[in-house]
Amino acid sequence: MADGRVDSSVLLEGCRTAAKRMIAGDMAQLAEATNSVISAVLFGALAGSKALPMQRTAFEAAIHRGGVGVKESIAAFGTGFAVADEDKPVTVQETDTQPPALISQAVAAVLAEANSFTEPALTYVRAGIERLVDYQDAAYAREYLARLKPVAEAEQQHGDGSGRLIAETARELALGMAYEDTVRVAELKIRAARFERVREEVRAADGQIVEIAEFLHPRVQEIADTLPEKWGRWLLDTPWARRIVERFTRKGIVLKTSTIRGFLKLYIIASQKPKRPQSLRFQAEQAFLKQWLATILATTPRNYALAVELALTRTLVKGYSDTHERGRRNYDILTGLLPQIGETADPAGTLARLRKAALSDDSGKALDAAIKDLRPLAQAAE
Repeated sequence: MADGRVDSSVLLEGCRTAAKRMIAGDMAQLAEATNSVISAVLFGALAGSKALPMQRTAFEAAIHRGGVGVKESIAAFGTGFAVADEDKPVTVQETDTQPPALISQAVAAVLAEANSFTEPALTYVRAGIERLVDYQDAAYAREYLARLKPVAEAEQQHGDGSGRLIAETARELALGMAYEDTVRVAELKIRAARFERVREEVRAADGQIVEIAEFLHPRVQEIADTLPEKWGRWLLDTPWARRIVERFTRKGIVLKTSTIRGFLKLYIIASQKPKRPQSLRFQAEQAFLKQWLATILATTPRNYALAVELALTRTLVKGYSDTHERGRRNYDILTGLLPQIGETADPAGTLARLRKAALSDDSGKALDAAIKDLRPLAQAAE
């Protein structure tokens, strides 16, 4: 429910417990380093495991019979074989030939205004500026810095020297201000860099035609969110208008961005970027972020550690559609319990446990159980 990651040590221990013999290594990295595909590395690991009664030469002969990318596949096969044969991960050293990323003048100008921030916040602030200039414009990135200024002052006055409050707030604020909407999705899908990445991933040869089909299933809410606030609210509050839109969006649509017609449809949606600040979703997100920041600033003088956890709690709210609604509901539950959380022996620890419970599943059962386990909060939860 957070960013898709699980605890690596727990996952690996589960694999060791379940497997007769565990063979582990960064197969994807080995495939990339040998300019091959992961299946070739896995094929090598299978051969090296000695689980099948064939010699290495038999596996390699199968690759030669395939006749496709033989040199690269044999190299990838060899790295996978070594992982299993030696029973330890194998790494391949790569030479970084990529040129350093170029920073646009707009990003550089805003970055120059962020010199007052120090680590660990500075790393997040820089990344936030780059993200927000790309997402909207330089003025939007400067608004980001302005919103962070009071938090930085609170950090100086009430912090414990770790800088965690301003760092976590800088990270979460950048993510919140660059929320996903239909304009952003359309813009990313038609970028030249994406077409290049797709061609690279499918290993298309020069001159080879690659067709890209996008499946889109926007709900009425997402369509209303993209409209100007007035019209968006009208659509949501007008039953007959909702029914008409639902009729056309019930099954979703497939757009081929590799065709002129499909590309232009997404291009028209992406071109609404300058008008995003007038949209219904933009107004709602800005109001939410304002309230979130105000809660952090009000809490910091009383309990710095709790304020840090409040900053982290915004990570519950992400994505769009059901995911966004579910996350916002959980966030509202936790912030509604703040008075009771403040009465516990460890308010910051209590909020952290509740936040982790909310992120552990999408049904809400884990959060309900966590609330019930806290006797002081039981009555408030009901």
